[in-house]
Amino acid sequence: MASLLRLRAPAKLNLYLRVLGRRPDGYHEIETVFERIDLADELTFELHPSEVRLTCSDSSLSCGEDNLILQAARLLEREAGVSAGARLHLEKRIPVSAGLGGGSSDAAAALLGLNRLWDLGLDRDRLIELAARLGSDVPFFLSPEPFAAGRGRGERCEPLGVSARLAHVLVVPPERLSTKEVYAGAHFNLTARTPSITIVTHALRNGPAMAGLADGLWNDLEPEAIRRCPVIATIQAHLREQGCLGVLVSGSGSSVFGLCADGTQAHEAAARIRGFAPGEWRVEIVHTEHPSRIVTPALP
Repeated sequence: MASLLRLRAPAKLNLYLRVLGRRPDGYHEIETVFERIDLADELTFELHPSEVRLTCSDSSLSCGEDNLILQAARLLEREAGVSAGARLHLEKRIPVSAGLGGGSSDAAAALLGLNRLWDLGLDRDRLIELAARLGSDVPFFLSPEPFAAGRGRGERCEPLGVSARLAHVLVVPPERLSTKEVYAGAHFNLTARTPSITIVTHALRNGPAMAGLADGLWNDLEPEAIRRCPVIATIQAHLREQGCLGVLVSGSGSSVFGLCADGTQAHEAAARIRGFAPGEWRVEIVHTEHPSRIVTPALP
């Protein structure tokens, strides 16, 4: 049994997000394409005789029972009859309430790390079942694959089995958007002609056809995100001016990414945007994260 572990919790982008309708349980039926990227939080686990406690590098975040990390720990305690404790520390790097899935990824990391720390021996299928009870995006972050098609609430994930490595410029304004509020305020035209999810999955599976991939980028939540956070439209215009092949809001926003032809273009575009962007904008160069997430002993 390991006594000290450290785990990366990577962010995600939605390359495609289509809302198909509202379900009887109040959630929306969607189809989406997730991409795991190399911007990541880091979660450290230390075995403790009793009680699970969480600390965080970001003092604005709650470390109480409303945090998904602690909810994941409580779920494992109940389901596996755990009596041991743990000290967890979150080094927060993924912007909050920006459509990047940071909270969901942290919850997935908590399931993986505590499963190892407490020597529970739960297999991936069981962890995915538990993850779906924590949040719609959480199961994706348990996948060893960097790309997946998500359906249902987003919790039913089909790994795409592709080796593409994409490069993006990611811009995040300081405004935070609530996923629940964006969904509630959005108006979905369920009969409108939109790009098919197969455009994106086909482009990913058939090599570096960046133009084809850019043609398939879509997000039904984007208009409502822009209505609530108008600076998104300004960011999108800047990314297009820098020659990005496609520009899209990720998830419910407020983050915006620009798909680039390669890493060189991403670095050049990001450098130019940083030259004139307001100081509160966060401008990152991100790539597809390919290595599967492996629980490893933490360094001293």
